[in-house]
Amino acid sequence: MFNLDRLTRANIRVLKPYSSARDEFSGQAAVFLDANENPFNTPCNRYPDPLQRAIKQQIAGIRHVRPDQIFLGNGSDEPIDLIFRAFCEPGIDNVVAMEPTYGMYSVAAGINDIVYRKVLLNDDFSLDADRLLRTVDRNTKAVFLCSPNNPTGNPIQEQAIEKIVNRFEGLVVLDEAYNDFSDQPSWLSRLDKTPNLIVLQTFSKAWGLAGIRLGMAFASPEIIALLTKIKYPYNVNVLTQRAVLEALQHRDRVEEWIRTLRSERERMASIWPKIPCIEKIFPSEANFILIRTADPQALYDYLTARGIIVRNRNSVAMCQGCLRLTIGTPAENDTLTEALRTYSSDTSSLK
Repeated sequence: MFNLDRLTRANIRVLKPYSSARDEFSGQAAVFLDANENPFNTPCNRYPDPLQRAIKQQIAGIRHVRPDQIFLGNGSDEPIDLIFRAFCEPGIDNVVAMEPTYGMYSVAAGINDIVYRKVLLNDDFSLDADRLLRTVDRNTKAVFLCSPNNPTGNPIQEQAIEKIVNRFEGLVVLDEAYNDFSDQPSWLSRLDKTPNLIVLQTFSKAWGLAGIRLGMAFASPEIIALLTKIKYPYNVNVLTQRAVLEALQHRDRVEEWIRTLRSERERMASIWPKIPCIEKIFPSEANFILIRTADPQALYDYLTARGIIVRNRNSVAMCQGCLRLTIGTPAENDTLTEALRTYSSDTSSLK
């Protein structure tokens, strides 16, 4: 049975959180003399809302959750780090994650002195849930899953996630950073029935706001309260909050971006297999496509020399020979495609 109190580190259970001036008062007033702020409007002289109430209220309506099920952080990396700090005892506990996947899970584990156990995906990048579950033990506090996965682009099969959520007694962290580009439904609708589930989403991808660094974690109110308890008091700055509130008023524009990027992804998926230098493209439901080529470093250098920057994933487990190509604008995709064709022609002539 899932027991949040047992999972939580003893020092976190008894921790008395810092109380900021804006925690103790929220609302309207004519004169604020409680937080030692400069009274002259810059207009960034006031501390931001430490609980980001206005943003959470709007996200709750969009994602069909309650405000008390939402944590907002400095990118998704902040809630990832806080999960380790709240639940994993350094030098004792461990977490389990699929491999390959997003690299920050491993980095956060290393920073917090937590053993990070990797479970290789199948050859088609699907997840063997039984093999993963055999890797957990009594000191495993969390399992990290990413769907659609980065850098492979494929969604993790629903049955595998469901088996892990139902059988594992610790936390299941499901990173849905790319879910807006996928046909797979979000797991947010299952929060109330899965108390051990934490869903991560972000404003960096579909919302086009990578530069402001705002990540979302959705979970039970009890888990959210623990993350809130140990976060820095003003972790989301006022400029970020203003930018997100503005973006939330333009959901139609975001939906148009998503449609365009999905369409471009499918267009590239039909064109790129015909280019000789591309040996294989992997199915993707993200805003990128993983390709395999004979000499990834040579192709990477060729593109870089022409001002086209992609991601070399050759050193990542199971991604030998692979580059990750983000889907750009139609014009950017055409520029990349032409460069790939030219590279193929140039290398062919040298043989």
